[in-house]
Amino acid sequence: MAPQQPSTSQYVLTLSCPDKQGIVHAVSSYLFRTGCNIIDSQQFGDGSAPDGEGLFFMRVHFSAEAPVTAEKLRASFAATGDAFRMDWQIHPSSERTRMLLLVSKFGHCLNDLLFRASSGALPVDVVGVVSNHTDFRELAASYGVPFHHIPVTADTKSEAEAALLELVDREQVDLVVLARYMQVLSDNLCKQLEGRAINIHHSFLPSFKGAKPYHQAHARGVKLIGATAHYVTAQLDEGPIIEQEVVRVRHDVTPERLVALGRDVECQALARAVKWHAEHRVLLNGSRTVVFT
Repeated sequence: MAPQQPSTSQYVLTLSCPDKQGIVHAVSSYLFRTGCNIIDSQQFGDGSAPDGEGLFFMRVHFSAEAPVTAEKLRASFAATGDAFRMDWQIHPSSERTRMLLLVSKFGHCLNDLLFRASSGALPVDVVGVVSNHTDFRELAASYGVPFHHIPVTADTKSEAEAALLELVDREQVDLVVLARYMQVLSDNLCKQLEGRAINIHHSFLPSFKGAKPYHQAHARGVKLIGATAHYVTAQLDEGPIIEQEVVRVRHDVTPERLVALGRDVECQALARAVKWHAEHRVLLNGSRTVVFT
């Protein structure tokens, strides 16, 4: 009988810390000592900090043989993390992100994410759809996803947000995605969801705010439209950008076609942002992000 091969598992280590000599050596030496094998490694040193102290970012995809576990890896890596003042995490590659989708009246991003998740294109489990309307109850049901109707008015906003947070806690949600959820979140809710909520909106149209931005853009003859996916912060639509997508348009494109093109790029940008977040490829760098793709 052939000898049984040891079982292996894969993990992702992400870290950020003040930049100094020896970080890569310390990480690779740690992985070598613990019997791990590096599959892929990416790093970036950002020397643009105004105080002169550069920051270093790293993502390492590695394998480890049993009986190593994520808990054991975290415990044994803590000393290295402390030595370099690292903000670090270790996740099993097989760990799937538990995602909650929020939507209002426009369902293109919702439908796109539900399809990508169900087809295996996204490493996520959609644990629910929340809406302040009931339009997409049947769409959620067609994917076997629970639908939660949480109406919002000026008088019930705080109660609605409390119900949303209770759902996030109960379902152990890792990521909240505002898939065209047309409600402004309170500062408190933004703080509660910091670093784990992503929004999508049209971009490259700074002069065309308010109702029907694409119609306004058409009236001005724009030649470029796009979308921005970013983390949610208390500053409306100004959170750290994860991904952007653009498309060129001709003079003969109608306002209705602009809207359709805008919806397409919104879906593309949001899907990539969700995928990269779920794969632990996005590291926060103040008001910016480092994205290892």
